[in-house]
Amino acid sequence: MPSLYLLWDESHLWGLLAVRAVKAMNLPHRLVRGREIAAGLLEQEPCAMLLVPGGNARHKAEALGPEGIAAVRAYVAGGGQYLGFCGGAGLALTWSGKVEGLGLCPWKRAGFDERMQHFMSGHLHMALPAAPSPLVPENFGPAPLLPVWWPGRFESFPHADITVLATYEKPGEDFWLADLPIADLPEGTFSAWQDLYGFSPTPTFLTHQPCLVHGRYGKGAYTLSYSHLETPASPEANAWLAHILRVQAGLAPACDRLPAWNLENGSAAWDDAALAEVHGWLEDVLRTGTAHGLLFCRNDWLMGWRTGIPGAGLNNLRSALYAVRAQQPSPRAEAFLRRHREKLLRAADLFHTGCVQYLLAERLAVTLAKSLPDAVPPAILKGQREALFGPPMQAGGAYRELMEPLDELAFLQMAD
Repeated sequence: MPSLYLLWDESHLWGLLAVRAVKAMNLPHRLVRGREIAAGLLEQEPCAMLLVPGGNARHKAEALGPEGIAAVRAYVAGGGQYLGFCGGAGLALTWSGKVEGLGLCPWKRAGFDERMQHFMSGHLHMALPAAPSPLVPENFGPAPLLPVWWPGRFESFPHADITVLATYEKPGEDFWLADLPIADLPEGTFSAWQDLYGFSPTPTFLTHQPCLVHGRYGKGAYTLSYSHLETPASPEANAWLAHILRVQAGLAPACDRLPAWNLENGSAAWDDAALAEVHGWLEDVLRTGTAHGLLFCRNDWLMGWRTGIPGAGLNNLRSALYAVRAQQPSPRAEAFLRRHREKLLRAADLFHTGCVQYLLAERLAVTLAKSLPDAVPPAILKGQREALFGPPMQAGGAYRELMEPLDELAFLQMAD
């Protein structure tokens, strides 16, 4: 029986990172869907831990539905263990509306005073609790470096059942705010901007705020982290992930460090003409964005993007297609592609044509912004962007038509 369940729905790139981590650690695991949990999987076949990767928390809740949400609560209340990264952490918080969160943790998600504050990526130094916790590795120094990729924030308050394991401190050398590399700025830049413009993008709003917490729910427990501990080749993050899996879930990870993940150097083990054509179209989109300064290489597995460009969706497509082609096809993946080949090609063709045109329009708008600011009306750019990617945080348009079959193929490749 698998010891670790990983909730796949609405995880995309972050689900791939989590699967890659548990495979590198040689842990018995199973990828599960929200509908399986809603149908009683956790009660019928209990696991040592439910791991929920990053992604959109609201969409994850929708995938679980009311029955799935109730099932996760019952699983943890009965003694189960929950580990959530970023969106998976947000899912476990208390919130309501058309859909509701799991409510394992009584905290809510905090908002941001400025939208710019959400555009954070890279490593941050953390402060550890003064009182020792069994979930904090004993060999850590006083300020471990942990990666954050556009995290949310906890709306925290003291609670007897919640232990803060790490709080944000100062940025590391690879820290960016949107497309602004903090380490490359001369000393005193933030102060000068504050004096001149009354605004500074310095991430001090995070300082001393909780990043990683642990709490009890009924007989079970949860650990929630806005740091992506499954980030490739991030030594202290990976060691902390392995430690949590050992201490909280009783698992036995085979390693404490995850290998690097280079999406540029991987060869295609699944040599399929349709997938190769989709890959060529997507690469043309990425080349266009990179050539015109709208996209850039953030690291070996992640593209960065200028503010306003829908780079998260492009990263999801890129990583899914890489994961699909990187290994020999599973029987279920081959059968799915046979049924959906023409639909996939049509979706990829439409997305390629529309996205190249959109990126060139964005580039033209940047060029003319000073001299002819109204030459490319923002409303037209917004319409193009939403036709391609849907409204913000919605995942629609041509992107969704392409992402859905690629995500299913990635699931079938990773699950078999």
